[in-house]
Amino acid sequence: MACRPLALVVIGAAALVARPPIAAGPAAVVTLRNPIDLARPAETVVLTAAAIKKAMPVEDLRTIHVMDDATGKEVLAQPIDTNDDGTFDEVAFQVDLGARATRTFSLSVGERQVFTRDQFKAYARFVRERRDDYAWENDRTAHRMYGKALETWAQEPLTSSSVDVWFKRTRRLVINDWYMVDNYHRDNGEGADMYSAGKSRGCGGNGVWDGGRLYPSTNFVDTRTLANGPIRVMFELTYPAWDANGRRVTEVKRITLDAGQSLNRFESRYTATPAAPASQAAGIKKHPDAAVIQDKARGLLRTWEPVKADGSHLGCGVLADPAQVQAFAELDGNVLMVTGVPATGVVTYYAGAGWDKSGDFPTMAAWDAYLDQAARRLAAPVSVAIAAKSEK
Repeated sequence: MACRPLALVVIGAAALVARPPIAAGPAAVVTLRNPIDLARPAETVVLTAAAIKKAMPVEDLRTIHVMDDATGKEVLAQPIDTNDDGTFDEVAFQVDLGARATRTFSLSVGERQVFTRDQFKAYARFVRERRDDYAWENDRTAHRMYGKALETWAQEPLTSSSVDVWFKRTRRLVINDWYMVDNYHRDNGEGADMYSAGKSRGCGGNGVWDGGRLYPSTNFVDTRTLANGPIRVMFELTYPAWDANGRRVTEVKRITLDAGQSLNRFESRYTATPAAPASQAAGIKKHPDAAVIQDKARGLLRTWEPVKADGSHLGCGVLADPAQVQAFAELDGNVLMVTGVPATGVVTYYAGAGWDKSGDFPTMAAWDAYLDQAARRLAAPVSVAIAAKSEK
């Protein structure tokens, strides 16, 4: 199973963009083919600059517009600068694909894309005022991780590279509002922070695995935001060097979350001396009453647990390439999936949460179905072809 950015959903009519007609000009056609007998309710399609420019002349990807050939309507398209060098490298848009379906979309050059507030379904930011949190969300879920200032906060110091979860039951983006009122541990109708990540792995945190022990990093010391909506957020957290059983390890973690989904893509780039780690583990905090599934064949670790604060239930899940899964373990209050570290030092996996009050996962079976379909989609990526559009 190749680990690629997971297909994600734009809800309802928000995917359609009301714009004046696009000026005629060079164009290309994108052909998408779903290879499996499973509907993909809005797949994130990413087109590289190289592929677009091979099919049509364009200088700036911010001027690319995407038209649905079936409806004749424009769909929301987000240009992305993947390395923060000022040049845009990709265009992302989202589509519905039926089981084994083929669809086409037309690309053209027009005015530079300018998005409106109501088009944003994903958002991320560094929160200096809350002791260096980095928080991110989409229309279904929200998370945060902890920065350096929290380690020495006099009120409640915490050293942890855990992944925290904020429960949402609104499609609205809430991070800024919740931080502003500073009352987000109480559910006032939109959800709340009712998950206690602490020093655990939370819902998808990782660390170096060696000799049957986990060696996690401390809090991050630097951030870099690479994409910030309306469809995709992508950012990097840099961690200071730490000792992992005699290795001096550093990590840059890149996290990607798209609108409409509950799983994040985590990419950890490890460097180490005297040698790179052979294994790492990603995991979930173990609630004493959690139902746990460990499935090597699907590369799946799943929990479903009661939430003490209000009697609801939360599911967490971790997905990885089954070929990389080495073992499962329970240690230091976590259930863990141990995976190999390729020679490149780059490890990719997916992790996220589902709340039974969100309206998306009313039961454990619904959460299991979502994770199973996510695993199938990752194992069978959509075929994407771009060609110059012929003149008739």
